Amino acid sequence: MAVSIQTLGGLALFNDGIEVKLPASKRTRALLAYLAITGRPHRRDSLCEALWETPNDPRGALRWSLSKLRPLVNSPERERLQADRERVSLVITDIAIDTHNIAEELQNPQLPASRLQEIIRLLGTPFLEGLDLPEQNVYQLWLNAERRALERLFAGVCARLARHNESPLDEQLLWARRWHELEPLNPAAATALVTQLDRMGLALELASLGAELDSRFTKAGISWSADARAAADSRRNPSAGPTERELLARQKIHFCKAADGARIAYASVGEGAPIVKAANWLTHLEHDWDAPIWSPLFRDLASDHRFIRYDERGNGLSDWNVSDISFDAFVTDLETVVDACGVEQFSLLGISQGAAVSIEYAVRYPERVKHLILFGGYAAGWRIGASEALTREREAVMTLTATGWGQDNPAYRQIFSSTFMPTANAEEFAWFNEFQRLTTSPENAVRFLSVFADIDVREQLARVKVPTLVIHSLGDQRIPVDVGRDLAASIPNAEFVGLDSNGHLLLGREPASKLFVETVREFIARN
Repeated sequence: MAVSIQTLGGLALFNDGIEVKLPASKRTRALLAYLAITGRPHRRDSLCEALWETPNDPRGALRWSLSKLRPLVNSPERERLQADRERVSLVITDIAIDTHNIAEELQNPQLPASRLQEIIRLLGTPFLEGLDLPEQNVYQLWLNAERRALERLFAGVCARLARHNESPLDEQLLWARRWHELEPLNPAAATALVTQLDRMGLALELASLGAELDSRFTKAGISWSADARAAADSRRNPSAGPTERELLARQKIHFCKAADGARIAYASVGEGAPIVKAANWLTHLEHDWDAPIWSPLFRDLASDHRFIRYDERGNGLSDWNVSDISFDAFVTDLETVVDACGVEQFSLLGISQGAAVSIEYAVRYPERVKHLILFGGYAAGWRIGASEALTREREAVMTLTATGWGQDNPAYRQIFSSTFMPTANAEEFAWFNEFQRLTTSPENAVRFLSVFADIDVREQLARVKVPTLVIHSLGDQRIPVDVGRDLAASIPNAEFVGLDSNGHLLLGREPASKLFVETVREFIARN
């Protein structure tokens, strides 16, 4: 049975080309769309929170909806809707989904103008029309984000048509105007529009628009000028690289089992020499791509490398209900992921407590680690040599975490956010506060903090034999820069680079974030 799902112009399901009547329940239809578009396993608790926050028995409502969807997508030879006690997933490997197909087709840079115009027509229809659930905050935020992603995809097609050599000049101008209307602060869109006006000889409009654009970009703090538009066009060419959402669509999420049976979720995206990122507080293989801290970094590293990362046990898509959350388990989880990926040699990236895990792995397997890159790392947790006053302070934070982590009031999580990214704006703080809540439970958050406090790999530092780069923010308020300098001084021949930032985690908009990627690339190329 061939299954296809239409999401543009309203949700529709087809079996062997024949439309199937969907359940009348709006939330059941929303569940089908959510499982299909995300294409990954979801915890039952997360689905209940996303779609059934108000009923007295959300788990019962979820079971009822699943019972209605199973006969629609499953067949005797293929169980597509799969569920166990913890997770639910819709296997979409043989399901044709219109938006996924369009995104994949647009990877072809040689599409004719006629096909691009047909795609414009399709993308112009509402995505999941009639499936808004404004009272369900998690689901509605996801739906709005998907719609914005499709709007950006629509704008990208307009950009291609504005430069397509099959289109006459007047049509290129039309598409340039449309692109600019959709993205009025995109320098590349402005460049395309003034270029087409110039080519068409529309001097009066060009002069007027050029002055207007110069003023607009200056007020927005964006570098652009009509005189330098050729350079801007080269920098911001829409074919220069994939967006975060495109990378999300391309990444492949898999699961492997650790020695104690814990399921660890890992993902790979991009092509080239592999970089493996050790897990750190806190991650989610899918939500990371919406992160103001992670997504620009991941995008840049995945542009010319095979970028492999995973969710630590106890958070993200990995198993939450695990008996063992310990430093040794973190190291063996990294071992398990590396073996599952089949990479023999790779660069290893460790951030924050992931640095200690990476150090331990590099000492155990020096033949596999080509480069060791540590950012914001430390060799010993706070309990090592802690004063009585510091112990009381940190223990109090863990008590607050246990009682306040899962509450709607983000004050408790703000304790961490303010030291991770002190220069973040209100929107970035709000994102990180909510991200932490969604990626692990209060109990696991406390367990993580306790394990991190006891980390001690100081005796291993002198045994590191691989080329090592230590990077640290000069104003890091969570792990002081002197800790990073000591780390570099204790590892034979390690290099140290300080970044002009106050963040323990780098915001993608910071100049230090770009310098981080450039420094990593240069180090890998040189060694």
